[in-house]
Amino acid sequence: MGSQEALGQAARLASSGLLLQVLFRLITFILNAFILRFLSKEIVGIVNVRLTLLYSTTIFLAREAFRRACLSGGSQRDWSQTFNLLWLTVPLGVLWSMFLGWVWLRFLEVPDPDVIPYYGTGVVVFGLSAVVELLGEPFWVLAQAHMFVKLKVIAESLSVILKSVLTAFLVLWLPHWGLYIFSLAQLFYTAVLVLCYVIYFKKLLSSPESTKQQTLPVSRMTDLLPNIPRSGAFVNWEEAKLTWSFFKQSFLKQILTEGERYVMTFLNVLNFGDQGVYDIVNNLGSLVARLIFQPIEESFYIFFAKVLEREKDATLQKQEDIAVAAAVLESLLKLALLAGLTITIFGFAYSQLALDIYGGAMLSSGSVAKKYLFVWMAHSLFILSPADISPVLLRSYCLYVLLLAVNGVTECFTFAAMSKEQVDRYNFTMLALSSSFLVLSYLLTHWYGSLGFILANCFNMGIRITQSLCFIHHYYQKSPYWPLTGLYLSPVLFGAFALSGGITGISEVFLCCEQGWPSRLAHVAVGIFCLGVTLGTAFLTETKLIHFLRTQLGVSRRADKMT
Repeated sequence: MGSQEALGQAARLASSGLLLQVLFRLITFILNAFILRFLSKEIVGIVNVRLTLLYSTTIFLAREAFRRACLSGGSQRDWSQTFNLLWLTVPLGVLWSMFLGWVWLRFLEVPDPDVIPYYGTGVVVFGLSAVVELLGEPFWVLAQAHMFVKLKVIAESLSVILKSVLTAFLVLWLPHWGLYIFSLAQLFYTAVLVLCYVIYFKKLLSSPESTKQQTLPVSRMTDLLPNIPRSGAFVNWEEAKLTWSFFKQSFLKQILTEGERYVMTFLNVLNFGDQGVYDIVNNLGSLVARLIFQPIEESFYIFFAKVLEREKDATLQKQEDIAVAAAVLESLLKLALLAGLTITIFGFAYSQLALDIYGGAMLSSGSVAKKYLFVWMAHSLFILSPADISPVLLRSYCLYVLLLAVNGVTECFTFAAMSKEQVDRYNFTMLALSSSFLVLSYLLTHWYGSLGFILANCFNMGIRITQSLCFIHHYYQKSPYWPLTGLYLSPVLFGAFALSGGITGISEVFLCCEQGWPSRLAHVAVGIFCLGVTLGTAFLTETKLIHFLRTQLGVSRRADKMT
């Protein structure tokens, strides 16, 4: 596959995934906002922190390394060996779920059964749901490797929506079920997710006239099941070795990704209610990151993995491929920087309004209508009363989203271009980073409460970005390309961001959020005007990025019409 074709497919996957996810996430957002009105902070903390951490840890440890290794393989691979390797995630998931379930039941604080009943059942069912989801791994990898654009987004989004609908129904009609509600909904979610992939491929492979079927390495559903090849090894040992390298890295990355939840769960630095508030703010703050940055990161990781050869630096690659990769990386860095800055600048002034709409008074309480802006900022940052903590958390999270955006792009290139030896060396850095993150989270939480988790995340995300930038700098050092210029912002655009931040900040002080809906709407109107001016300035100054988006989105739309 040529670099231009791979780029077109990656852009198509990212843009189509983005549009579909915005639609489905909007529906889910409304459902979740409705459900929150009927739940206590304590049960939100148990479900969204304690039980979801059990599920996500099992899933991550069992499959993340396999996904990265199997998506890095070439088109000439023996797919039966790849499928055999992927099916190993199921017994691995069983072992992890049993071990972690034992830890969750024996060593962690058990909530009061009168307040939160059926905790043991929740642990068992959430662990089981992780194993059920692993049954779909061969289908997921096959779909990603062949750029099935809408399957992943539709399957995941449909599962989430149905899960939210079931949860809302049970919360309204059977509230006394307690954790039974969320356990049943979680198991239902994973079952629907796997069935979507199975039904899709079943229909595709049973249709002889399908053009997509001709490009697949399988001709019937049984080809996706584990089997002993007539010649050769049971698995591809190069993929297996790469999987082990990624597993060591994934274990450490999981600590960095879910570090604050591990600290909350194992060190009891926050009660269940505070954990619930933090998780709600975290989910709201990361919504845009999941909608925009995650599809881009996943799609273009596949692009870089297909275009670049792992064991060669930039001077030994095909010059056409390395030029395209550099141009794409530069544009993605610029896009991540602009999107992250937009979220940071405008999110700071609209955090309290967003919390008020999403979770009601439980989340948005606390006045910000101070007479002077700087006095209010000092109050928000250093005098953290319980009433003000939710808006402060979300404002701080907006800064974290900027770092998250840049890190997603730099790491998707870095992990796709690293050799196995470089991945192993990087693991040592991740080990030190993971240890420092846990210590820093514990200390900052004692000093600043929930805000300490976000500050620790910002620190560690900055270190990870620095590591990736050093790798990219070294990778392109001897080539004529310099993709890191994507992180440069023109003075005019920087001034537009700064001016918008000042205007919307003053608007929040005098218009939001205690003067009623007319004042809130006026505050929203100010933000829309400032956003329009900022985006217009970006359109006029960032011509290279605009050209990239126009050309690649144009390619993706034409390809969508052909499929």
